[in-house]
Amino acid sequence: MEIISFWAFAFPFIVIVYAGFILCLHPPKSVLGPSLLGGVVVAVVNAVVDLLAYYTHIWQYNLSNLVFHLPLPFYITPLLVYGSIAYLLIWRFWQGRWRWFAWLLLVGVPLFCIIKDVTGALAKTSYTVWESVPLGVVLTVVMWAAGFYAGYLLFRRLAPTREQVLAEAQEEQNDMIMEEAESQARATK
Repeated sequence: MEIISFWAFAFPFIVIVYAGFILCLHPPKSVLGPSLLGGVVVAVVNAVVDLLAYYTHIWQYNLSNLVFHLPLPFYITPLLVYGSIAYLLIWRFWQGRWRWFAWLLLVGVPLFCIIKDVTGALAKTSYTVWESVPLGVVLTVVMWAAGFYAGYLLFRRLAPTREQVLAEAQEEQNDMIMEEAESQARATK
């Protein structure tokens, strides 16, 4: 029942929040695609580690309607929020006086996810039941660090820098101005 409730209530909310960030940031397609691919890496690493943890008896989910022992809808959050949105914000603020914010996200997002998962499991307020606390802590740290930074490396490799995007936009604008001036010159002849 919890998975169905997540699909009905949380999933649309996460998608709406993601769409809001996209509307505010206006990333070009050459940046949006790699950010989503980076988010997919974060989500896949999460799912693989969750499956590994289940089969090695480190932790398991105490939910109904699991698919292969995994809460598949839960991975939309690592994909869109901890992956794509975080990468887009880092990309947006990497240059300029807000660079400190990009660094904060680069370090803070995986750290926040680690703290959230560990404290939730230890306080028994999450949907996971840890069978081995020391291994659970280590695996959680490895999972979030590996997933987030692997996704970020893929994003950085595939996405152009913000300066490149701005230079291309300026070049296109200059080309349009030149074409318009040439067409006006032809029209006056």
